[in-house]
This record gives sequence, C-alpha cells and structure tokens, in this order.
Amino acid sequence: MKRCISFLCAGFLMILSGCGAPSVGDVGAVRTLFAMDTMMQLTVYGEHQEEAVDAAQAEISRLEGLLSRTRSDSQITALNRHAGDGSPVAVDPDVYSVLSLAQEYAREVDGAFDITVAPIMDAWGFVSKNYRVPSQEELARLLPLVDGEQLRLEEGGSTVQLAKPGMAVDLGAIAKGYTAGRVEALLRSYGVEDALIVLGGNVTAMGRNYSGDPWRVAVRDPLDGEAYLGILPLQDVTASTSGGYERYFEQDGRRYYHIIDPTTGLTADSGLLSVTVISSDAARNDALSTALFVMGTERAEAFWRAHGDFEMVLVQADKTVLITQGLEEGWDFRGERNGYQYEILHR
Repeated sequence: MKRCISFLCAGFLMILSGCGAPSVGDVGAVRTLFAMDTMMQLTVYGEHQEEAVDAAQAEISRLEGLLSRTRSDSQITALNRHAGDGSPVAVDPDVYSVLSLAQEYAREVDGAFDITVAPIMDAWGFVSKNYRVPSQEELARLLPLVDGEQLRLEEGGSTVQLAKPGMAVDLGAIAKGYTAGRVEALLRSYGVEDALIVLGGNVTAMGRNYSGDPWRVAVRDPLDGEAYLGILPLQDVTASTSGGYERYFEQDGRRYYHIIDPTTGLTADSGLLSVTVISSDAARNDALSTALFVMGTERAEAFWRAHGDFEMVLVQADKTVLITQGLEEGWDFRGERNGYQYEILHR
C-alpha cells in the first residue's frame, strides 16, 4: 500500500494529502487551535486566505464563549443556572438557533439525541472526569429531567428557559457541527471556495484540495488510533463521526463510554464502535452521528432508508464496516490487515 502524508485529528477522521505532494501549509493558510475541548485545524485557500482564517478562528472563539456549559460566563451556563425559576434568559441569535435545531433533531430521531441529558452526564462524571457508575435509583431520579420538550423557546427568538429545576443543557453533540456550518458560511463570505475545516470529529470539505481533487478523508479504525478503515473522496460536504472509544472509563472489568442513551440514562451499548455521517448539513450531521450510535445498526439502517439526505459508515463491534450505497463508488477500503470486512447497504 502506498504511504501518504497524513495527520490524525483529535476526533475520529484522518485527512490524507496526495502522495509526494507538498504539505498543505505550503499553499494555503493553515491554523491549528484548541477549542471546544478538542484540537481543530483550518486550511484555507484563496486571495484573502489569511484574513479569512483569522476571521474563522475568531468565530470559533466567539461561539465557544456562547455555547460552552463549562464556562461560567456563557449563555448556556446562564440558562442552566436559571432552570426552573421562571426567569427567561436572553440569548444571542446563534444560541437560540442551535437550541432550536437541537430540539428539532431530537424529535426527528425519537429521543436518541437530547441536549438535556446533561444531568445524567454529570452523574457519570464525564464532564468533571470524576468517573463513577451511578445507581439505578439515582438514574431514576434524574431521568425525568431529560426532556427536550421542557426547553422553552420564546417565539421570535430572543429568550429561552428550562422548565424544571435541576435541568441542564449540554451542547457537546451539536456545537462543533453547528460551528462548522457557521465557519463555512463565513469563509464563503471572504470568497473562499476551497478549504478544509477540521473541528474534532467534524470535517467539512469545501471545494477541492491543492491538487484540484476532492479532499481525501479516511475513517479511522476505532480499535487502532494509527490505522484507518477506508478513504472517502469528499467535496462540499461534512463528515461527522461519533464513537465511544475516545472518552471512557473502566470499572469492575467493564468499559463505559461517554455517549449516553437519553431514554435510559445508561452509556450506549449498541454494538457499534463508531458512526460517520456524511451530508451537506454540518449541525444535523453532528447530532445524527450521536443518535445513530445510540440507535444501533438495525434502527440506524431503518432511519437511513427512511431519509434520503445523508450517507453513513457504521463500524460494528464484530469488525464489519457497513457503507451506504451513495459512498460505494469512491470508497477505498483499507481495513483488511486489521481483520475488518465491509458490506454495502442498499435502499
């Protein structure tokens, strides 16, 4: 197998450059940063590439300041602080937008994604990193607080509130996707047509790479951080990946992943190792990759067949990689040496 220049981002995808080609830094404005609890990289080509990448970094910082619940001055922290006290919280249009989208996506996936799962996440210690397995009694007390319909959005888009005391919102499963969409729109306002936006497990491929070809994005092997399962050529779409293996803890010989099933309060044990969703909607991609991971293979397949607006890669625990038919033509499988096999899903 040819060896290609590559870098592994902090999420679940690798970006591959052409063999023997110059590094992307030689021909574009490249910016690496840490934000939203993950490594990010922006690669931008165009006449105003330096100004564009500066503006993109500033936009990421602005949105992190609004959407992070671990920052004491964010609007999400303010929303959570006033849960159940009857006080509407004034929010920026972007905060209102991402909350509205999250509510919409939760309905679409029948509760497999819900941003009000924050109290359950805290009980497991996934934010504080004080990991523990909560008792069934504790989860039973907390589950009534997981209800996205109790997030009340004022018509007109200026204030929001959480109906019950103890409720809290966590945007970790949608904020980076939403931010990717905002950054893409910002870059286009600078006349940028070709760029790569890597925000952890969300990779937005705008236009083409420096060689004039579609970007080559590799799906990482969830059991081997130095290997990948296959390569996808991507252009003007986002690939979003969710998997439990990046954040987990072990107790009494069992591994607990950070992705929570909002309907049970338990860590998702769906038989999947990772899910990658590809479409032109970065925010929905981010939410869907989490929801489909929670659903498991059978429900994920049924959801995909019922919706014609995205493609996906499901990596099962039995080392079967399921690729939807829209990705078949460009799929370059590389997982044989680690014992994987792949199948194509058809509608």
